[in-house]
Amino acid sequence: MEKILELISREVEEAFAADGYDKKYGRVTLSNRPDLCEYQCNGAMAAAKEYKCAPFLISDKIAESLSGNEMFESAESVKPGFLNLKLDADYLAGYLRQMSADEERLGCEKSKAPKTIMIDYGGPNVAKPLHVGHLRSAIIGESVKRIGRFMGHTMIGDVHLGDWGLQMGLIITELKERKPELVYFKEDYEGAYPEDAPFTISELEEIYPTASAKSKEDDSYKEAAMQATYELQHGRKGYQALLAHILNVSVSDLKRNYENLNVSFELWKGESDAQPFIPDMVQKMKDDGFAHMSEGALVVDVKEDTDTKEIPPCMILKSDGASLYNTTDLATIVWRMRDYHPDEIIYVVDKRQELYFTQVFRCARKTGLVSPETELKFLGFGTMNGKDGKPFKTREGGVMRLEYLVNEINEEMYKKISDNHTVEEEEGRKTAKMVALSAIKYGDLSNQAAKDYIFDVERFTSFEGNTGPYILYTIVRIKSILKKYQEQKTLPQDATILAAHSESEKALMLEISKFNSMMESAYTDTAPHKVCAYIYDLANAFNHFYHETKILAEMDETVQAGYICLLELTKRALEICIEVLGFAAPEKM
Repeated sequence: MEKILELISREVEEAFAADGYDKKYGRVTLSNRPDLCEYQCNGAMAAAKEYKCAPFLISDKIAESLSGNEMFESAESVKPGFLNLKLDADYLAGYLRQMSADEERLGCEKSKAPKTIMIDYGGPNVAKPLHVGHLRSAIIGESVKRIGRFMGHTMIGDVHLGDWGLQMGLIITELKERKPELVYFKEDYEGAYPEDAPFTISELEEIYPTASAKSKEDDSYKEAAMQATYELQHGRKGYQALLAHILNVSVSDLKRNYENLNVSFELWKGESDAQPFIPDMVQKMKDDGFAHMSEGALVVDVKEDTDTKEIPPCMILKSDGASLYNTTDLATIVWRMRDYHPDEIIYVVDKRQELYFTQVFRCARKTGLVSPETELKFLGFGTMNGKDGKPFKTREGGVMRLEYLVNEINEEMYKKISDNHTVEEEEGRKTAKMVALSAIKYGDLSNQAAKDYIFDVERFTSFEGNTGPYILYTIVRIKSILKKYQEQKTLPQDATILAAHSESEKALMLEISKFNSMMESAYTDTAPHKVCAYIYDLANAFNHFYHETKILAEMDETVQAGYICLLELTKRALEICIEVLGFAAPEKM
């Protein structure tokens, strides 16, 4: 169904045209003075220049033309030429009835030109535990994927594992020192390699930092690790079997941790999956004259005449012939285009990597790795900081494991729930986990992605203010009212949303009516924070209506049934929104 702003604009545009003005001046926007009106049109101000008259003469004529229109309760001309509009209560109720008839989507139309969109988010390194630095990419990427899917696009999330490079050589070298008898280190070994990994996830997570520390103090150790990396990348079977074990053990643990965040990926590909595409890609860049030698390295120039700052060449191979992140990211684009033909690829990464991705995107375009129509989008996010304004750390000053942070907030929520109510532990912990996830995700997503933000556990877990728990508490409140109503009586078959009986009810209805345009805008602008802003306003509008209205004590059953229909629609709008943000509401709190 059409967005309400489009319907209002059309009426006003037709009024402009009927009065002899260009209808382009009839565009309507939400009012920036809600104390005066609900919608506004400032077109008379611009039209006055073209038609060489005072703006209020135009706005007066339009207001008069709209005076009998059933869409509007009032259309008022205000000097020097503003047009202030209020919707008719019956018309607004009719619009909400149409939304309510579409329980799944509330009238929000899917894209008429659906795309295949790949999202590169997550980006953890194997053999290392997830830490708080991985949080934003996972949460933002998951929400962007869900919003896109709701709008009708095919969304493919790829975790893009860091499973290539020196870190693998370091693990192999340390493992060789500890267990030299393993068959993986015998160059003449011809048999099948063991199915079970020679380490657990706990051992693996200890091996890497130990090896990394040794390499910084021992040059011969680092040289051995570099040699192991080289041999792995050039096909040594034993080392590739070890890589497979590292991946299996790491990915199982990563999946468990991501599942706790309600984050999932359609693809669990890594840098290693791009390796087979590198030789042909590099050769083609050479053959086509794009790649050339510079100071011993193979590079592609990506600067453009319009650049206002220096954009260095994109390095393809180092002087020793080794590949880099640039190489694997470009080769990853090659296989993505070959296997999925995406219309768009979105990279959800730290905003400090913008220059790097500018180089990669330009190189991919210049060398023809992507079609001209394929959009490459950089969605850079800011830093998650502690209360001191510095990157979030543990109390001891180290980088906090993501698992520990989630557990800490789960415990905080369980304590709050237990303090407020008497609950069975199992039920209390299940509820606490749901509310804690809303605190983490909403706390992040309510900020514009590119901005740094303060991760304040105390504020994020509050049941008041602009927080996830406040949103869930509102949904649970609505569920409780609906349950009590159902226990008392059956909703009449002809029950429907009625024209508002109060200003607070109309304000709630106006907020609900923004759902379609908000969701489309959140998708177009790759902006989950717009969903958060919408549900916060919607929750506030509902709670204002709730405190002013005796819903269950209403004596007129028709009016009461209308309230219940309005609550059902409010709940559904909130539930769809938290679903695309990546969390859910419990039945009670």
